[in-house]
Amino acid sequence: MVLISRSDRTVAVTVQGRTAADPAWSFDVVVPIDLSLVFRGWGPFPGVQGVRNQTGPWDHVGASRNPQLTDGSSATETLTEYDRGRSFAYELTDFSNVLGRLVSGVRGEWTFTPDGTGTVVRWTYEFKPRRGCFLAIRAGLAPLWRRYLLSGLAGALAAVDREARR
Repeated sequence: MVLISRSDRTVAVTVQGRTAADPAWSFDVVVPIDLSLVFRGWGPFPGVQGVRNQTGPWDHVGASRNPQLTDGSSATETLTEYDRGRSFAYELTDFSNVLGRLVSGVRGEWTFTPDGTGTVVRWTYEFKPRRGCFLAIRAGLAPLWRRYLLSGLAGALAAVDREARR
């Protein structure tokens, strides 16, 4: 079952950055990245300290895992799209922290677009608010989450650049 449908009212947060590495290289570094390098925690949001229950390599639709957060909470993450070298998407559900009371889930998507000899990397988090929570997500959570994503994107791009220098 798809988490977000065309008729759903959602809140999307998108950030982007650039790397000198090509799209395929960038994709191959970001997809299997250690989540603790991306989600280090920022402001009121916890970091990721690891994952449990991963169902094999993170390289095909249907793969799933449970990110473990630094506040002791967790979520379920399932890979829903995988277009090697171009994009991947996933859904996060079953948040065991306060986010679970605000959203039914999140659809995340990363895209890797050629930019000269490098890549523009875009990352979108699309929240599906629970009934009565849309304004709280749009006005309260989304602006803060954008800063959290920018911090995470910087960590991912730094990993791409480190690997490219090796």
